[in-house]
Amino acid sequence: MHGYSRLGNSTTATANGRSVTVSTTPSPPSSPRFRHGRSKLAASNVSVIRLSKQQSMVERVMVLIISIVFRRKGVLLLAPLLYIVGMLLYIGGSLNLDVNVINNIVLLHHHPPPPPPPGSLYRSPQLFNNLWPFMESHTSSNTNGSSYSNNVISWDKFSRELGEEHWALYLPKRVILMIDLERRNQEFLMTAWDPKLRQHWKPCSNNSISEAGLEELPKSNGFLIIEANGGLNQQRLSICDAVAVAGLLNATLVVPIFHLNSVWRDSSKFGDIFDEDFFINALRNNVTIVRELPENILQRYDNNISSIVNLRVKGWSSPKYYLQKVVPKLVEMGAVRIAPFSNRLALDVPSEIQRLRCFSNYEAMRFSEPIRTLAEKMVERMIKQSSDSEGKYVSVHLRFEMDMVAFSCCEYDGGEEEKHEMDMARERGWRGKFRRRGRVIRPGANRIDGKCPLTPLEVGMMLRGMGFDNSTSLFVAAGNIYKAEKYMAPLKQMFPRLETKETLATPEELAIFKGHSSRLAALDYTVCLHSEVFVTTQGGNFPHFLMGHRHYLYQGHAKTIKPDKRKWEDFQHQMREMLHHSDVKGSELKKANGSLYTFPMPDCMCKHPEASGEDNNNTTGKI
Repeated sequence: MHGYSRLGNSTTATANGRSVTVSTTPSPPSSPRFRHGRSKLAASNVSVIRLSKQQSMVERVMVLIISIVFRRKGVLLLAPLLYIVGMLLYIGGSLNLDVNVINNIVLLHHHPPPPPPPGSLYRSPQLFNNLWPFMESHTSSNTNGSSYSNNVISWDKFSRELGEEHWALYLPKRVILMIDLERRNQEFLMTAWDPKLRQHWKPCSNNSISEAGLEELPKSNGFLIIEANGGLNQQRLSICDAVAVAGLLNATLVVPIFHLNSVWRDSSKFGDIFDEDFFINALRNNVTIVRELPENILQRYDNNISSIVNLRVKGWSSPKYYLQKVVPKLVEMGAVRIAPFSNRLALDVPSEIQRLRCFSNYEAMRFSEPIRTLAEKMVERMIKQSSDSEGKYVSVHLRFEMDMVAFSCCEYDGGEEEKHEMDMARERGWRGKFRRRGRVIRPGANRIDGKCPLTPLEVGMMLRGMGFDNSTSLFVAAGNIYKAEKYMAPLKQMFPRLETKETLATPEELAIFKGHSSRLAALDYTVCLHSEVFVTTQGGNFPHFLMGHRHYLYQGHAKTIKPDKRKWEDFQHQMREMLHHSDVKGSELKKANGSLYTFPMPDCMCKHPEASGEDNNNTTGKI
């Protein structure tokens, strides 16, 4: 097949005994420039204006008037005036102007812009200032040892005082406030977690893996080297998938290499975060794991791992792909490398591979000894400070770091200074992604759609609205909060017993973890894992893995609150519905193409029909 010629195709014809080449390519369109000769407008040297179908009606009228003026050699001084009037008509809408022409006089009338749609602006500070007197007046005296308030903020009273015409503008669609004067919070919270939904699941991966690994492992097909990238739980996902792939390929897994991520900037190795010896020993009957490549294999590649062929495996590849494409290379070369390895194995795989995933994540991977030691102390300190509520505390995963706020493209109450900081942060982190041609940032639409991260203030109002009063012990897991002094102040005002890893641990205890975001995240992860209630405010691997781990430890149902940041219409019943929805989702099974790291049932857990009389005490369990 011949390539396309820029000269066009041609055919040969015979005329008067000569061979003549006739082009079959249509002639190019005539030049839009004015051509002298036959046109009546040649003397005046005026261009012929062609109207596009996309032009607006106003533009067409203006072009027609100007054409008539020039054709009839009218008064050319009218052209500037007509042009000005046309531009005013064109831009009048954007400037909120009404343009009228009376007796050759142009009159401009300015009218105020329409009010913003409800929920499109960040007005939580105004709402908090109006609600705070009610919160103070309904503070629990804490005489009965309960961490929940027996009183409720009267929404009816608040809405009357604020005025019905204003309350819709004050309410962001992301914070859900309770408003039910008919029932007490104590009764409401007691019925929010339905014991009938607890179906008593128990881990079954341990037994399945033990039975599968009783026989001696066959001879290895070669060494598998993977590179885990991202933050703590992204690395965790890659490690568990690597164990599953190594079992599938009958390969020897080299302890995963951690890629130095430009965002996380953590130089930690596998053994700095996870217990390497425990990991290798726990999986010894199922997958052979070595700390490094043998010397004879390294010599084949000049003692440089980078010289080993890197297989570009597509995301979510099936077991069949690995068996057909990777195994032959593994046997031929003795070692293969897959980097990066994030999400390189399909979610739905045969049960024996899923069991390896389950066992790796929930049994074989525990944090390194320094992390475990400090994390256990932090959990004990939280339990001790929550003695009034029988050692039970609430944990919140708060995503309000600068990069999260910048990526969301939402606006808060920082004005031009905030806008400039967010523009700079987006440019640093994503280099032009948000300035691409055609990219339009709509902060108001993002807020209405529930895509804006909850501020600490909004999280506090949500929890107080649910009924958690100022005696509740609250642990906040977070990175570097954007303008923490400003945004954390109201949350601390609502919950004086607020703790973070920086307040639970001494500077000396945290010193060895400074500059290592994944190790610090491991401390947060552990304290949240053992809380009575876990609140997630934004997506990401951290809450997804944590929810799955809490399912696994606490009989398939752990008290996790996932606020729906879009619902806002029915205030009277919204809180009740949200808590019930979170309760139902607490026992959700994994669906097709779902992740067992978030939903371990039924792949990692077995259902036990007998009812257990024990309460779901989330303050005990392994770390």
